[in-house]
Amino acid sequence: MLIHSRPDPSPSAHDRVYRGLRTRIMHGEIAPGQAMTLRGIGADFGVSMTPAREAIRRLVAEGALSLSSSGRVATPELSNDRIEELSALRSLIEVELASRAMPRAHMALIERLQAINAGIPEAIDRQDAVGYIRSNLDFHRTLYLRAQAPAMLAMAETVWLQLGPTMRALYGRLQRKEPPHFHRLILAALKAGDEPGLRLAVRSDVTQGLKMLVA
Repeated sequence: MLIHSRPDPSPSAHDRVYRGLRTRIMHGEIAPGQAMTLRGIGADFGVSMTPAREAIRRLVAEGALSLSSSGRVATPELSNDRIEELSALRSLIEVELASRAMPRAHMALIERLQAINAGIPEAIDRQDAVGYIRSNLDFHRTLYLRAQAPAMLAMAETVWLQLGPTMRALYGRLQRKEPPHFHRLILAALKAGDEPGLRLAVRSDVTQGLKMLVA
């Protein structure tokens, strides 16, 4: 008699939990130092503790979560030195991504970036920190995809992931009332084909806010 075994659902379940948690952390939905439990994560995503545990292991390896010797899982509370280090990484990686994207930055891309940027004031008016962070990262990711440098973009996303909760804290401290000034400079540089101007605008955009955190 043939026995038809069901496919193991755990890999897809694990991936769903991983991607869901990763997005929440990157977009600042989880505050710095917020503790989590396997049971709570499993309940949130409707899975057993095994997929939740595997997702946490991946996120700890990426620096998105911390795991104490007692087994406590939490989003990290970054020191000033760590914030400065990640800010420097953003500057190095994202300036290079923008520079590589510029030769492929045709008008359709610029119009897409303008549309994303135009939506940011709505998140600000709603005092929607998560929406603001999501739109801001979407602006940068949309530009950097044109660089056709997937390994470099993956490195940038890992930095965004580690900074997500801290960016949420930064938003609350700044109480921002208007869209990022440097986005307009990025768009102007793309339209003009001004690579030095683009590099300066991206560097300023990705570092100026974080500098205020460590001031």
